[in-house]
Amino acid sequence: MKAVLLAREEKTLRRVFTERQIAEIEQILGEKANVIECENAPGGDEDFIFSTWGIPDIDVKKYPNLKAVFYGAGSVQLFGRNLLENNIRLFSAWKANAVPVAEFTFAQILLAVKGYFPSLAIAKKDRPKANQLINAHPGAYRTRVGILGLGAIGSRVAERLKTTDLEVWAYDPFVTEERAEKLGVSLHSLSEIFASCQVVTNHIANLPATVGILKREHFFSMPDYACFINTGRGAQLNEQDLYDALKENKTRFALLDVITDEKNFDKCILNELDNCFITPHMAGTSGLETERMGQRMVDNMKLVLKGEKSEDEVTLRMLETMA
Repeated sequence: MKAVLLAREEKTLRRVFTERQIAEIEQILGEKANVIECENAPGGDEDFIFSTWGIPDIDVKKYPNLKAVFYGAGSVQLFGRNLLENNIRLFSAWKANAVPVAEFTFAQILLAVKGYFPSLAIAKKDRPKANQLINAHPGAYRTRVGILGLGAIGSRVAERLKTTDLEVWAYDPFVTEERAEKLGVSLHSLSEIFASCQVVTNHIANLPATVGILKREHFFSMPDYACFINTGRGAQLNEQDLYDALKENKTRFALLDVITDEKNFDKCILNELDNCFITPHMAGTSGLETERMGQRMVDNMKLVLKGEKSEDEVTLRMLETMA
């Protein structure tokens, strides 16, 4: 059996699939695996395609032997349907990609309930004033935290929060009470979570149906010293509404790793606020973490060859709800 590695930029491909992993693919298959930089997949007699961010357009007719595509990254929405409708199996490293986002979010939650971010912003100029904030924020004992979306990332955040003394609420219309209980969360509406939780973190799937789902009524109901975290997508909230809510009550604050228009960051009105902290889309996989996704896909190829099931396989039905 044969494999090829494809991406629009070879350097990106090699960040995810290291020389060691490529060698492992070749050893398992007994064939050399070519690494190709291309906009459109050239075609060939390969059985497996490995790719990642910047996956090229794949014309399945040019790959008569193609059995599976292993995508060493997250969302497959832009290209997945075409493959699946042509009976090409598809595997995604979305769960591996969820690990660093969940870790990042977990760290932010713990820091947020301590008031770390507002205090840090003030401490350089007025340390006594920063000290006064310590008891204004509730800390990490019996404080209520809300998770929006219990998919790959949200569920991992919930699992990590089980190690703390925080009370965790969640919103996800697709999750059963039984599943919620296993994750250690109680299910509530969006309105209840925003009005009752000290920290709200967004992990709702990025779909047309979720655009603008987080609105003015939600942000204006946030309690004093409450924090909104977004590592999901900027399009899921109305930035003007969040801006107004943060300006109206300056004890509230937001931690945003994404904004609506990433290309025009300087024009985002939220930049004007001292109680809004925007990071450069850093929650996701970066640095050596990229190798985790590549290895996950190599391991999935092993499962396919053994005829075993994988939790990373994507189906047409899953495309309806996954990010």
